[in-house]
Amino acid sequence: MKFFKNNWFLCTMILGIVLGCVVGFVWPNATVLAPLGTIFTNLMFCVVVPMVFCSISSAIANMNSAKKAGKVMGVTICTFLVTAAIAAVLMYIIVRIVPVYTVAPSYEEATDIASVDIATLIVNFFTKPDFLELFSRRAILPLIVAGIFFGFGVQMAGGPETMTAKVLADLNRVLMNVVKIITYYAPIGFFGFFASLVATHGADFVSNYARAVIMYYIISFAYFFVSSPIYAWFGGGKGAAKLMFSHLFRPAATAFGTCSSVATIPTNMEVSRETGISEDVTDIVLPLGATMHMDGSAMSAIIKVAFLFGMFGLDFGTWQAVLAIIVAVFSSVAMSGIPGGGGTGELVLCSMFFPEHMAIAFPIALAIGELVDPPATMVNSAGDYVVSFIVSKYVDGKDWLQKKLNKA
Repeated sequence: MKFFKNNWFLCTMILGIVLGCVVGFVWPNATVLAPLGTIFTNLMFCVVVPMVFCSISSAIANMNSAKKAGKVMGVTICTFLVTAAIAAVLMYIIVRIVPVYTVAPSYEEATDIASVDIATLIVNFFTKPDFLELFSRRAILPLIVAGIFFGFGVQMAGGPETMTAKVLADLNRVLMNVVKIITYYAPIGFFGFFASLVATHGADFVSNYARAVIMYYIISFAYFFVSSPIYAWFGGGKGAAKLMFSHLFRPAATAFGTCSSVATIPTNMEVSRETGISEDVTDIVLPLGATMHMDGSAMSAIIKVAFLFGMFGLDFGTWQAVLAIIVAVFSSVAMSGIPGGGGTGELVLCSMFFPEHMAIAFPIALAIGELVDPPATMVNSAGDYVVSFIVSKYVDGKDWLQKKLNKA
């Protein structure tokens, strides 16, 4: 009884997921419950856009020095690149040992495939042509760039002493409280989402894609639960892994249930602050992580390309693997700047490696990507919280966690 009292929210989230899966398996028309999940994700999307801008601009504006803000961002980006490279290399080693491809899958040829304009991707990576377009979940990375510029602008005008910095900090606190209200609906949203997901895709797990999908689920969960305590220990030292695991389920469940890194930002912020990670770190690392921390996406890109290389009888060599990782990270980050950007990662990969077989390769990669999206998002998004431990080590000192625990 005491356990349920202390963890009632987590228990209700698990119950919602389990019931949703059961209903989806036994009721083929459970897709009608999809709006229950859509309501939750829409509520999160609406609050998270102003939260991203306020949190990152407030974090920079309220720092005592612009130099520290630059240090946090530099350490964050370097950490993201290193962890993504580790995840992708591990996946590459596994698919070389255990072949992903077995027999030719069934597929429908894609008849309408857009061309990839690299120049447009680069422009949308950083900017939007109109101010109002910034405030959209489809433009999270340009919004982050705008928030960074705005934060440094406030720093140049006086930093924490300015009224603007104080208003930004106050808005950030208000938005966090709004998120708490929305999360009470989360169990119902997860129930509807998983019921619809299982009812829609359950049959696909017995198709020719099953091997690649099952392999990815097993490897991604193994990577997540092995790498997370290692990264937490590296960043926080003794006791960090245990503390991290006591908070990890909430962002992991939110990411797995919503398949959205952006929708997971508020939950990540909550657990990071409960852990004792400084706001200087969380308010920069987590919004950046939503679009730049792509361990799961790098892993899924490797398994998609490995599957297609096997299908076309090609050797997935080292150079192809390195190129696949680079393309995967770029396309995943740039995707937020493209209206209707779903499938952009698969499109870029296929156009790079299989330009002569786009009509075959693209729908196959798209199907695999859709089926592995929940664990990929979990690795990406919940991993943002874990990376905060590493960034804290280099920003607040290697004993930052022990100081927090001693104060508590």
